[in-house]
Amino acid sequence: MNGVVVKPAPRWWRKTGEWIRSGLVARPGSLRIGLALGGGFARGIAHIGVLRVLERNNIPISAIAGVSSGAIVAAAACSGATADDIEKIALSMKFRDVARWTLNLQGLAGSDRMISFLSRLLKATRFEDMKTPLAIVATDLVRGKSVTFHGKGDVVFPIRASCAYPGLFLPLRHQDRLLVDGFVSMEVPAAVLPQLGANYVISVAIPNNDGIEDYGNMFSVVSRCFQVMSARNEHAWRRFSNVVIAPPVANMTWDSFASAKRLIDLGEKAARAALPQILAVVRARGPAPERDAETVPVTA
Repeated sequence: MNGVVVKPAPRWWRKTGEWIRSGLVARPGSLRIGLALGGGFARGIAHIGVLRVLERNNIPISAIAGVSSGAIVAAAACSGATADDIEKIALSMKFRDVARWTLNLQGLAGSDRMISFLSRLLKATRFEDMKTPLAIVATDLVRGKSVTFHGKGDVVFPIRASCAYPGLFLPLRHQDRLLVDGFVSMEVPAAVLPQLGANYVISVAIPNNDGIEDYGNMFSVVSRCFQVMSARNEHAWRRFSNVVIAPPVANMTWDSFASAKRLIDLGEKAARAALPQILAVVRARGPAPERDAETVPVTA
């Protein structure tokens, strides 16, 4: 899938449109910021707070990539929804809005309900209609590799595939592939953004649940196992990142939908801590610095 279409957009994205129309993107070495949103299930709601800070400070975003819950927020933002728009839906969101329990050997829930949920959230449902270039990452279970969707085609199916957490959601079939959560192969999709023209990458990583000792159900055990494995491969996405924002939500559970407001506030706090570093680069409008990603420390 190629040929990403860029269109000017209202509100936050108007600045991005002006950036593109000014010809800065065409000049070698000019700054093109990409935003990578990692997975985290309900805790991924913290991404909304990060978006709000970038929006209010007119940070021009050239492309966004997302996996799992990050794919939902990424698609909403690229479709033209503001942080306020996304927050309105997130504050009332429940697990049953995106899942239906089922009896199946491949998983405990289907994601068909996500179709209607996304129809309320997204302002566009095709890649070519996005206001800002979007990439969504899922995992090919058969080949054991990541699959990136972008450029053109339906957005809803890739999001459902990217959110298909193994053991919980049923995998989705696409051509000769069996797709599951993008988090399995790519915790934070920073490596995808250079393909969309970005040369400065802001990665938003949802921290692991370190220190939590109560694993009272199968899903919490499986989730923790994936976190431990992904932590061993953290360098793979960090080397593509210039700055890493990590909202301090490690003590919150995977299904903390009821704490949406708190999650958003923590996302804002983490983004504000990283803002001086980002603004310095934007104001300079020079070539992106060498990738020596450093997580900006934030306390809850």
